[in-house]
Amino acid sequence: MIYCICHLALWSIFVTSVSANKFVLSSSLVGHQFFDAFTWETFDDPTHGAVVYTGLEDAKKLNLTYATHNSFVMRADDKTVLASDAVGRRSIRITSLATYEDSITVIDLKHMPSGCATWPAFWTFSRDSDWPAGGEIDIIEGANTQTENWSTLHTLPGCNMTQKRHQTGTTISTVCDVNVNFNQGCQTQFNTPKSYGMGFNAVGGGWYAMKRTYRDGVWVWFWARDDPTVPEEIRLGKSLLKPNPSAWGTPGARFPPDECNFKKFFDAHQIVFDLTFCGDLAGNLYASSGCGADIQACRDFVLNNPSSFSEAYWDIKSLRVYTPKP
Repeated sequence: MIYCICHLALWSIFVTSVSANKFVLSSSLVGHQFFDAFTWETFDDPTHGAVVYTGLEDAKKLNLTYATHNSFVMRADDKTVLASDAVGRRSIRITSLATYEDSITVIDLKHMPSGCATWPAFWTFSRDSDWPAGGEIDIIEGANTQTENWSTLHTLPGCNMTQKRHQTGTTISTVCDVNVNFNQGCQTQFNTPKSYGMGFNAVGGGWYAMKRTYRDGVWVWFWARDDPTVPEEIRLGKSLLKPNPSAWGTPGARFPPDECNFKKFFDAHQIVFDLTFCGDLAGNLYASSGCGADIQACRDFVLNNPSSFSEAYWDIKSLRVYTPKP
């Protein structure tokens, strides 16, 4: 009984802390607005994927991106059989022009890339520091046939997480240092198959919300499209409805500042969407995912099976960012 009282008291402190700042809508992107709010990258994939990132004009010409009044789509090429010496399959990586520190980011997502060899991610990283300085926050990430989302922090040495903390997800790793365990980072796995991949897409997607503050660390929530408990301000997204994280329940992933000085390890971040293939994650997990023999088999699959990537696309209804009220 004493333990329970203490536990509830601590949680009360956490809730009070996370709701202390009032946040107001800073940015709201829907449809065609995404084209002007992001840089379309064309550099070589730093994670060694079998991919060619495509600039905006070429992406439009090849129908790898398009928008309507309520939808923004980025997809991989699913038409072309590639030569054996090709770098990889055409896809998209975009980086926001704006940067954010203390903030709440909410994405209303209808569809995420899925399938063998895919490695999609929705994440943030430092604008002004050379990675991993300034930190990285992976909000949505997974590979191949994975069914449950991973949220992860990557940092310089010195930022760690406790094994047990108030989250519905499962702690996979606690050391955020990129030099440990092949850059696994401190990682939490969500405990619902609707949170990633085919299960997510089967119910029409859903919402992710990430709160990051220097005082409280990083919190990530997920609601599937068919979840009756999704908060009204998340579901409707109207500017007059202010986000209220204290009413959102226990997050799927929580990264508290107990053993990590967030002001030291994280700074202003840009938002990134990308979709690569194989590479350091999906390639190394290709065999264990039941997709094929090894990394080489992953690359061969990417080059020779375009129709297998018909589900390799992002379809975003909206992206909203809230920042502290001045």
